[in-house]
Amino acid sequence: MISGRSIQENPSVLVTGGGGFLGKAIIQRLLQEGFNSITSFSRQDYPELAKWGVSQIQGDLSDPKAVDKACQGMGLIYHSAAKAGVWGSYDDYFQTNVTGTQHILAACKKHHVNRLIYTSSASAVYNGKDMEGGNETLPYPDRFLTHYPETKALAEQHVKKAASPDLLTLVLRPHLIWGPGDNHLVPRIIDRAGQLLQVGNGKNIADTIYIDNAAEAHVLAAEKLRENRGLSGNIYFISQDDRVPVWDMINRILAAAGKPPVTKEIPASLAYGLGALMEVFYTAFKIQSEPRITRFVARELSTSHWFDISAAKKDLGYSPTVSTAEGLEKLANWLEPQPAIGV
Repeated sequence: MISGRSIQENPSVLVTGGGGFLGKAIIQRLLQEGFNSITSFSRQDYPELAKWGVSQIQGDLSDPKAVDKACQGMGLIYHSAAKAGVWGSYDDYFQTNVTGTQHILAACKKHHVNRLIYTSSASAVYNGKDMEGGNETLPYPDRFLTHYPETKALAEQHVKKAASPDLLTLVLRPHLIWGPGDNHLVPRIIDRAGQLLQVGNGKNIADTIYIDNAAEAHVLAAEKLRENRGLSGNIYFISQDDRVPVWDMINRILAAAGKPPVTKEIPASLAYGLGALMEVFYTAFKIQSEPRITRFVARELSTSHWFDISAAKKDLGYSPTVSTAEGLEKLANWLEPQPAIGV
């Protein structure tokens, strides 16, 4: 457990995207610590948050007036809201992820918010090639294969630049968050059960992070930043510290849902080529739905991408408290699957 000293020193906490997967987990963790003045800023109302006694402000990050109102009187902000995904217009991603973050930073400065913890993504530095054991010195890629990581990279640079004696900032880069309540990664895998093809030889390795561990890292980050102002402006990778073959993890998630494993494969180069063709087709005909495969997804599923979290361990005291095996068991209980087929 984290020291309750910060409760008195930061009586008001704002969580952007508090009704989302990570935002809700952060709020739950804060409630466990005894924080009793928590506000969520999201585009809609969430009855579950109301039951927990969490105040809610509805608004969009692209609206500076709504953001300004939400940040007023806050001592600590967790900025976890974002537009995620691999498909959509650049303007939509930019408005939410970059402009929205700039609005948060401007409001922090105006209202003298003391600390800001920003949720970025490990994909902000992903260059489409194998990345094994890289740390926070990794450069941003020269080009991005999709808008989400590009806009997250831009946003985290704004957050880092905004660090000052008056506003302490810290950036976390979780990688592939999953667990009960997941409305992104796990559903994407399960919805495609029986249709997925292994991209590449299946030997590529990645790290992930279980939702409770991601929330714990965020709460730790705020506490350590309060204790050590010298951490302000830093960026940290966080994960399970338990790298696994990508397709093994996918099959374990499928098994947790009672779904059969992936048994067929497609060459990585062919998947990438198909992704490029589909992107051209969907763009030309202005199709709003996400293509079945994109260049980014093809690369993500066929390359290794795991990162050194030594800095988070040293500076934040972070270490995962829920193992991957335990997390998968919790996920299976949440999904309440039927008996797996062929597993």
